[in-house]
Amino acid sequence: MEKLQKMKPNKKAKIGLYSAGLHTYWSQFDGLYDCLMEYNRFIEKKMSEFGDVYNFGMVDTEEKGHEAGEYFNQHNVDIVFSHAATYYTSSCLLPIHQINQAPVIILNLQPAAEMAYGKTGTDRWLAQCVGCSIPEISNAFNRAGIPFRAINGLLGLDYTPEYALANEDTKEREEARKAWNEIKEWCLAAGVKRTLQHARFGFLGGYYSGMLDMYSDFTMLSAQSGIQVEILEMCDLDAYLQNVTAEEMQEKLKQIMEFFEISGDSPSDPIAKKPTEEQLQWSAKVAVAQEKMVKDRNLDSLSYYYHGRDNYYEEVQSGFIVGHSLLTAQGIACSGEGDIKTALAMKISDILDKGGSFCEIVAADFNRNTMILGHDGPFHFAISNQKPILRGMGVYHGKRGSGVSVEAKVQPGPVTLLGVTQTGDGRLKFIMSEGEAIDAPILLNGNTSTHIKFDVDPAAYMDKWFPEAPTHHLALSVGHNASQFLKLAQLLDIPYAMI
Repeated sequence: MEKLQKMKPNKKAKIGLYSAGLHTYWSQFDGLYDCLMEYNRFIEKKMSEFGDVYNFGMVDTEEKGHEAGEYFNQHNVDIVFSHAATYYTSSCLLPIHQINQAPVIILNLQPAAEMAYGKTGTDRWLAQCVGCSIPEISNAFNRAGIPFRAINGLLGLDYTPEYALANEDTKEREEARKAWNEIKEWCLAAGVKRTLQHARFGFLGGYYSGMLDMYSDFTMLSAQSGIQVEILEMCDLDAYLQNVTAEEMQEKLKQIMEFFEISGDSPSDPIAKKPTEEQLQWSAKVAVAQEKMVKDRNLDSLSYYYHGRDNYYEEVQSGFIVGHSLLTAQGIACSGEGDIKTALAMKISDILDKGGSFCEIVAADFNRNTMILGHDGPFHFAISNQKPILRGMGVYHGKRGSGVSVEAKVQPGPVTLLGVTQTGDGRLKFIMSEGEAIDAPILLNGNTSTHIKFDVDPAAYMDKWFPEAPTHHLALSVGHNASQFLKLAQLLDIPYAMI
C-alpha cells in the first residue's frame, strides 16, 4: 500500500555543539588541538543527520565560555551538547549554561577502547582522558542549579586519525552504538519539542458529555507542551463543506477506494454493515471539507466531537472517521471524543515517524495473555498490517449518530503505548508501555482491534496501568519507543511513568 505524504513538514531541531579543553595544552603539545577539533567535526557531521547543528568549536577559556553562551542564544538552539574533548576546568563551561538556558547533554565519548599503554605519552593520553572533568562539571552544575545529563561510551570513529597511537575505529562497538542512539534520541526529542512549539491544534465541537478524564485546560496544554489551540465550531467546517465541488468529491472517493478495503456485512455484528454508496459519497465529501479546513486554518492536529439531536451537524459527523483517518496518515493527528491530550500523544508519535493511532483498552484475552486495544475512531495507516477495512455502522456504540468506521489490525511486532493524561495537580503526565502486537482473532465490528502481549499477564498489567491516573485513550505506535518518549518528557519537564 502506497504511503500518504505528510501535509506539513516537521521542524528540525537546532542543535548546539562545542568541545571543551584547556588552552594551556595547545602550546605544550603539538597536534593535540587539531586532533580534538577533528573529533569535534566528526560529531558535527554525525549530528547533522538529526537536525541543524550550530558548532561553536572549542571552549578553552572563561572568555570563550561567555562567547559560546551568546552564540547559542543568537541561534536559539533547542539543546546543547558539551563534548569533553580532554580535561578542562569547569569555570570555562559554567558561563555557557548560565547565559544559555537550553538543556545540556555532556558527551563523555572516549576515542579508543584502550590506550596503547607501552607507547602513549602525555600528549596522546590527553586525547583519551575525556572522563576526567565530568565529576568536576557535575559538581559545578549541581551547585549552580544547572540540570544536565551525560552520555558515556565510545566516540565511534570509522577510522584511526593520524595523531592517534591506539586503534580508534570503534563504530561497531556496542559502547559507540548505544551512545549514538542516545544522541539521536535527544536530538529527535528536541525536534519534537520545536515542532510542538509551532503546532496548531484544532478543537472542533465539544467533549463527549460525562467523560471527565477527557476535559483539559487549553491554557495548561499550551503552557506545558507549547502547542496552540484553535477552537472551532461545526459551522466552521460546514462553510468548507458547502464549497466542495463534485470533482473534488470524486477525487477523494478515488483516494478512499485506493487506501481502504470496502467490507461486506459483518458476520458477527448486525450493526456493522457493508457501507452504502451514499455513505461512501458523503464520507468523501466531508473528507474534502476536513482537508480544506486543516489547510486553511494551518492545523497540525484536530480533536473533535459533536453531540446533537437528529440535526444536520450530526449528519456531518457521520462522515468524520474516514477523512480523519486520511488526515492522520498525512501527519495531522485526529482524535475523537474531544480528546486533545491523546491527539498530543498521537502527534508526538507521528513526528517521530512511529504512527500513533487512537486507541483504548477493549478487553483482555486471558488465554493468550494479551490485552486487546482499539477504537472506532481515526486509524493511522502507518501501523496497519494491511489495508484498513471500512464498515458501515448503524449506530456508534454509546453515542448518537451513524456512519462509516475503520476496522484494522496493527502489524505484528514491537509496539509502544503513549498515554498523555492530566493529574490532580494540573500537570500533564506521560504513561508509557512497551509490548508486542501479535496476530490473533479480532472482533469484526468496525473497530480497530489488536492483541498486545506485555511482560506480565493482563491482570498484573492493569494493576500497574490503572493507578497511574490515565485517560481511557492512548496512542499506539510501532517499535519500542519508550526511551525516546522519556527523553521528550524530560525536555518538556513533564512527569512520566513507565509500565
